[in-house]
Formats: sequence, C-alpha cells, structure tokens
Amino acid sequence: MALHFERSEFDARRDRLMIEMTEKKLDAVLLFAQESMYWLTGYDTFGFCFFQCLVVKADGSMVLLTRSADLRQARHTSIIDNIVLWTDRDGANPAVDLRNLLNDLNLLGARIGVEYDTHGLTAFNGRRVDEQLQTFGQIADASGIVGRLRLFKSPAEIAKAEKAANLSDDALDAALPLIKQGGDEALILAAMQGAVFAGGGDYPANEFIIGSGIDALLCRYKAGRRKLTKNDQLTLEWAGVFHHYHAPMMRTVLTGKASKRHQELFDAARAALLAVEKAMTPGNTFGDVFDAHARTLEAHSLTKHRLNACGYSVGARFTPSWMDMPMFYQGNPEPIAPNMTLFAHMIIMDSETETAMTLGRTYLTTESQPKPLSRHDLDLIVQ
Repeated sequence: MALHFERSEFDARRDRLMIEMTEKKLDAVLLFAQESMYWLTGYDTFGFCFFQCLVVKADGSMVLLTRSADLRQARHTSIIDNIVLWTDRDGANPAVDLRNLLNDLNLLGARIGVEYDTHGLTAFNGRRVDEQLQTFGQIADASGIVGRLRLFKSPAEIAKAEKAANLSDDALDAALPLIKQGGDEALILAAMQGAVFAGGGDYPANEFIIGSGIDALLCRYKAGRRKLTKNDQLTLEWAGVFHHYHAPMMRTVLTGKASKRHQELFDAARAALLAVEKAMTPGNTFGDVFDAHARTLEAHSLTKHRLNACGYSVGARFTPSWMDMPMFYQGNPEPIAPNMTLFAHMIIMDSETETAMTLGRTYLTTESQPKPLSRHDLDLIVQ
C-alpha cells in the first residue's frame, strides 16, 4: 500500500474521532470530504467529484461506498478493508445504495452524523441523501467533526509541512532569476511548479496565482500570460506541497525601481505581518490575529485597500482550494493553540494608483511565538 504515515498514526486519528463521536452521541458518521478520508485512512483520489462516502461507526469500523474506478485506488492508498461499489447506470441514485449499506450495518434508527459542508457533497447529492435518510434514523449535521481534528498537527504531519515549506522556498528561488524586464510569466510559473515537482512534491489544491502589471492586484488565478516591463510588479501566491500538505507563501516582487507607493505599502505589509506574528500565540484567538492586521493597516491609512481576512489554517487539502478552516477574520473565537500550521497573508491592493503589495508565509504555532517555516527573510524584493 502507498501509505504516507505509520499505521499507528491512523489508529490514533481513528481513536480521536471515536471520542468525538461518543461526546456527540453519534452511532455513525458519513464522511464526504476527501480531506477527512485522506486524514483518517490515507485514501488518495480526486474521485470525490462523484458520489462517494466513508461510513465510520462508533466502534471505529469503516466502509467506503464508491465507484469501480476508485476500487483499486482505495485498496492501494488506504487502510480501508471494506469497499462497496455503486454502479454507474442510467437513473442511478447512489444515495439509495448508501441507505442500503447503512441498513446492512444495522444502523436503522441510529443517530447518524452527516458531513454536509464539503465540496465532496454537492447540493444535488445532499438532497438525495436527505431524501433517503429522513425516515431512516436521527440525522445530525457533523460538518467539521474531522476538520477540527485535522487543525492540530501531529509530529509526523509537522514534518510534512516543513518539507512542503522547503519546496515553497525552492519555488521562489527558481522564480527570482526570471523576474526581470522581459521575463515571461509562463516561464516563471513553469519554474516554480517544476521546482516543487523536482523536489518530490505534489500538485497544489488550487492553481498558483501569478499576475503582473494591473493583474498584480488580483488574488485569484486567471488565464493569460504577459511579459514583465522595466518597472513592473509581479504578485505571486504559491505553495510547496508534500503528500498533500501545503505551505503557502505570497510575495509581490518588483522589477526596476521601487516606487514611493510600493515602499509605503511594503512597509505597512511588513509591519502588519510582524504584528500578526506577535498575536499568533496561545491565549489569543483567530479574531485577535485579524485585529492585529487590521489595526496596523488602519494606522497606515490603508483600511480601504485591505481584505476582510488575512489567512487561514493549512494542511492536507484537495481541489478546489488549499484554504482550510478556521480563518483569520473579525470576531473568530477559535483559540490559537500549539501545533497548528497557519498561513498569514498581508494583501494591500490600491486600485486608485494600481499598486499592489503582498507578503505572506506559513507558520507553525508553539507554546509561545510562532515559528516561520520559510527560510526567506521579509525584505522587499526588487529585481
């Protein structure tokens, strides 16, 4: 089997989930998030674009309902022994297969948690599940039950995150020689992604973000490439990825000479990131971290140019996004605790002057100050 953790690691994760299920009085949970399945069993696929469900009973036993295309995938990449297939056919309703499976597992009338809040369960399929289970048992929303367990990283997971961070640094190192007048975004992007692959890394859960000129003000990927001019700005957001564990970074790199506005925005971004680091300690909340970011940018008269969130948890994620919960936003009560891997990004987009500035990196929280996982410093990069 292609497992990336020791069996004892998976056993410990299962035991943590069983404790949560006992506390919530759940006889079973229906997991639809690929991240949950990967974390709990090692199951590695993009087959969650179709209907699939991992049933976990309170005694820790597990059954995967999936399609024939993922039968061998599950056998080869996971610890799952019991795999049941639903058949592709005209008019197929795999929610019926799921109900029949739950009946075979003696769960009729049981209290069953459903992982609704995931890209692995579309609204269409969620309605079909509800239709089949509405008279089957007591249904509860179990969204986030595994997600919150994943928030706290084990030593083995931290090692994956540190490897991913090394790959992020390698990607930046590969990009910098190409960032110059006449530099092609296509070649820069190829060098960055190639560095991750060459280092043994994986595809990210979402595309790398690259944009120059006015496109540097965007913080989402879009199609189309351009070449850099003599005095230009290039915004990059990327992630090293190792065994699906992500360590994102974000930078706006300049060519030629830094303008006065670029320097002003960079000074504010750096001050905000350092304030965020100071707040990223046990005793504070995710909301406190955001407030540190907001106060600093307000002091620089940049409130209207900032975003309403400044980072989030990261870990093993699948398409369509490497963003995980919880996020740094106003009022988020989630406490900061040791052994979280958190990405903080300072994004300042001044549309009035068409000036962009970003600065971000991934941290490991500790009992005190967080540990940056990047080897790069926070200096403004001008090529």
